[in-house]
Amino acid sequence: MPDGRLLGWAEWGPEDGTPVLFSPGAGTGRSLGFGAGAAGRLGVRLVSLDRPGLGASTPAPGRTFAGFAEDVRVLAARRGLGRPAMVGNSQGAPFALACAERGVVAALAVVSGADEVADPRFAAVLPKELRHLVDTAVADPAAAERIFARLTPGALHEMITAGSPECDLAVYRSPAFGTAWRRALEEGFAQGPEGYARDTALAMGRWSRWGLDLSAIAVPVDLWYGAEDSSHSPDRGAGLAERIPGAVRHVVPGIGGALLWTHAEEILRTLLGRAEPPGRPGRPGGPTGVTP
Repeated sequence: MPDGRLLGWAEWGPEDGTPVLFSPGAGTGRSLGFGAGAAGRLGVRLVSLDRPGLGASTPAPGRTFAGFAEDVRVLAARRGLGRPAMVGNSQGAPFALACAERGVVAALAVVSGADEVADPRFAAVLPKELRHLVDTAVADPAAAERIFARLTPGALHEMITAGSPECDLAVYRSPAFGTAWRRALEEGFAQGPEGYARDTALAMGRWSRWGLDLSAIAVPVDLWYGAEDSSHSPDRGAGLAERIPGAVRHVVPGIGGALLWTHAEEILRTLLGRAEPPGRPGRPGGPTGVTP
């Protein structure tokens, strides 16, 4: 990077494919991609990023969502990706929204995206323990980071699975995904827990302290939530959809937060259709068959 930091990434799919960047979920390193078969079928070059302090990316104390967007701008230019599309999953969602707000990406799919849980309208529906963490992140972000920095990859894995419905556990406990996820968590924490802690403090901070003007987003945005997902967004993205001009919200039955790994092809196909004019050769679009 221009300031001497390193930024890590991993790639799947054809080198000459349509670039799609991936901002992964909480604490995971670049090795956890998604939809490898779908990427190949759709001609997608999937590029998964390590946020600063995670995986191979150099820590950047005091970093912000806007700073990540600038990192992505540099990466896209240096790797010849043009103005790519992007997928933001779980805790990676606000970072991806920052990229959309700043026009770094051409289209965005937010999948099981972390919401602004410090928004006062969510206060009555958050579990007591989460409400306490959010209040701490609002009142004393540095103290919140110290709390989050106590977690290990194993503890984070246990925390996520403990709150997941059976439909998600079937995905998380499958041999192939379970092994890949644990490996990605170990990779994400390779430099210690501070990268995860900073991400979480940013995501949970005071409402509007995301520092993003969602109403200024001028690229197509799709919000995808599983109907059984009760943890990422209390209203399954309804409030986010209202604040992002033209956003399309999809609520998919029969799945929760594991949506990205069960509906990858529909998500990618829709994203490609948003990123390119309809009917352009090699850019499949069309209906996804999910419930809007």
